[in-house]
Amino acid sequence: MRPFDYVAPTTIDEAIALLKGREAARPIAGGTDIVVQMKESRTKFPYPQTVVSLNRVGELQGIDFDASSGLRLGATTGLTEVAASAVVREHYPALAESAGVVGSLQTMNMGTIGGNVCNAAPSADTVPPLLIYDAEAVIVGPNGRRTVALDGFFKGPGQTVLGPDELLAELRLPVPASHTGAVYVRHTPRKQMDIAVVGVGVALTLDGETITRARVALGAVAPTAIRAKAAEAVLAGQPATDEKFARAAEEAAGECSPISDVRGSAEFRRHLVKVWTGRLLAQAAEQAKG
Repeated sequence: MRPFDYVAPTTIDEAIALLKGREAARPIAGGTDIVVQMKESRTKFPYPQTVVSLNRVGELQGIDFDASSGLRLGATTGLTEVAASAVVREHYPALAESAGVVGSLQTMNMGTIGGNVCNAAPSADTVPPLLIYDAEAVIVGPNGRRTVALDGFFKGPGQTVLGPDELLAELRLPVPASHTGAVYVRHTPRKQMDIAVVGVGVALTLDGETITRARVALGAVAPTAIRAKAAEAVLAGQPATDEKFARAAEEAAGECSPISDVRGSAEFRRHLVKVWTGRLLAQAAEQAKG
């Protein structure tokens, strides 16, 4: 690992000033990705000359829930905290499930929800659930704050809309409507210490037997995690039947653009998308009815 400066601001404004005022400065929270990249000298950006720790910035921490405005997740909130949160488990169960399978227990203890998002890995486990819950990213920078729908946050593998002197401050999720069911499942060869070959998140809101809102999000099958919007369109306003779920699963498999690598072929990944989407839609419908 090459030499670098380490600074630890205590406010967002101080952190932004350091990012803006220092050459090749990079923020760090849990460090479960960037530290490994620095050790192997394979960072996605120029090697950091300054590492700006965000761990002492209280404004970036914490979980808050309001029955009207929804959930706020500070960007440096730990994945273990998200997975264990009673509020998240009650109102956003698919997100709690995803946060509880990232890497190993040690990774979850160190890693943060913001880091898992900003690393912009196509296989990031928390991103499909965040997409099905219509999450928004609150970004801070020298010019103030801006809010971006998470669906538009990713530009490519390892790439986001964040500028070099901007930070993800928090994620905001609206309150799910009543009679909503949501599920996330990933396929991995191992239970832990592995990354998703395919990740699928779905959410359905029902009015009786009719689907009033549908979300399908896919991970590890495109350059970024994606919403399968054609599959969602098949479901919206339709009865919650196995026939509709099968049709939506076909659409989801057609919308993704997986690659073949050592973990699985493109054909295998498409097959998994089809199978898991159909199964999870049925599970989400049962949750919504219950």
